[in-house]
Amino acid sequence: MDFRRMGKTGLQLSALSFGSWVSFHKQINDSIADELMGIAYDQGVNFFDNAEVYALGESEKMMGRVLKQKNWDRTSYTVSSKVFWGWRGKDNKPNQFGLSRKHIVEACHEALQRLQLDYLDLYFCHRPDKNAPIEEVVWTMHNLIQQGKILYWGTSEWSGVEIMEAHRIAHQYGLIGPSMEQPQYNLFERNKLENEFLMIFNTVGMGTTIWSPLASGLLSGKYNNGIPDDSRYALPGFDWLRDRWMKEDMLNKVRKLADLADGLGIKMAQLSIAWCLKNPHVSTVILGATNKQQLLDNLGSMDVLSKLTDEVMKQIEEIVQTKPVLPEY
Repeated sequence: MDFRRMGKTGLQLSALSFGSWVSFHKQINDSIADELMGIAYDQGVNFFDNAEVYALGESEKMMGRVLKQKNWDRTSYTVSSKVFWGWRGKDNKPNQFGLSRKHIVEACHEALQRLQLDYLDLYFCHRPDKNAPIEEVVWTMHNLIQQGKILYWGTSEWSGVEIMEAHRIAHQYGLIGPSMEQPQYNLFERNKLENEFLMIFNTVGMGTTIWSPLASGLLSGKYNNGIPDDSRYALPGFDWLRDRWMKEDMLNKVRKLADLADGLGIKMAQLSIAWCLKNPHVSTVILGATNKQQLLDNLGSMDVLSKLTDEVMKQIEEIVQTKPVLPEY
């Protein structure tokens, strides 16, 4: 497994990491989670991603139980959580969601309890809070780092303007600013990483822990002939995923990508993940999996990078035609 530095920090993350969104508690039990995390760790994965809102806290509890059982050297892996939506769902009351100092601090304590950890390696603001001053967020995260409860903090799906404002405030008061962003990035979702964030990469620096490299499974090719009963698209409450991705023009492009992958002798999912890894601004690609073979196949994406030559990358571009158009200088 290759390792990449997270932006302008000393932290090194495995190029491929393992996440729990959707799968933990909803699709897999403790036994399968234990098996998959063990495989990932044995293959060199050192970053496990989570959030307070995943399965309304049950995902963190499951990961915490697995980590406790594994008893791995704590210095050998990194764990993240994210704060914003809370874990009570529709039962959230004021101050039980968002990015107020109160919720960030209390959510951090709750995440540590669920994960059975003494500290979080990475702590993300899961979304921007339009009602909370960014100055309050920066101060709170700085204080959590000073207290040893988190090591690095970052954002997820923030705009470039919001991220730079956080850096401005951190610089003004001598505080620790955000080190990383967790954006969605795949062949159909490219603007932030390839356009909006370019100035951030070139100035203050930023690591990225990208999510949904397979566009929630669409870029694995599994939906080319319909929706399997055991897929996330078939889960209750995930209609928005179907509405977002199950479009005929996208499916036609995926089918053409599948033909290209077949010609290269690799799996469609491996092509899609390896394509993400080719971007030098990607620190780590978060994988999701519900079974051993799926995880092993996706971890094999590292081995097919050499097959994505300049010519192949050009062919991919001609199929998807999603590259952001940047202003000419």
